[in-house]
Amino acid sequence: LAPPGPPPGAPRPAEPPPPGPRVCFAPAAAAGEEGPGRGRGKVTVRYDRRELRKRLHLEEWILRQLTALYDCPEEEIPELEIDVDELLDMESDGARSARVQEILVDCYKPTEAFVGDLLEKIRGMQKLNTPQKK
Repeated sequence: LAPPGPPPGAPRPAEPPPPGPRVCFAPAAAAGEEGPGRGRGKVTVRYDRRELRKRLHLEEWILRQLTALYDCPEEEIPELEIDVDELLDMESDGARSARVQEILVDCYKPTEAFVGDLLEKIRGMQKLNTPQKK
């Protein structure tokens, strides 16, 4: 005969853990206590979403315009860096225009319309500074 099992409702004896790596979870930190790893996944950066959306639309517009100006696919456009924040830091539209013309110096098509439209589009935009903690 087989040995009798534990009575119904009685706890069963624990089985030994399987061999191999184990995962242990640390107990949660007490309320209000800062522990290592507390707050993971809750990191936020505050930017003005409307300003970010305007920037994205501007960058897409610039790429379309440069593709037309250089008459080539986007991948073949020469390495250019049109830094909107740099342009916004400049004192006048004349300085901005000169800077963009300098960047586009190797473009064989007329760039005046592009530069004028670009200056019009960035008018009123804000610089994207790293946000400050509140």
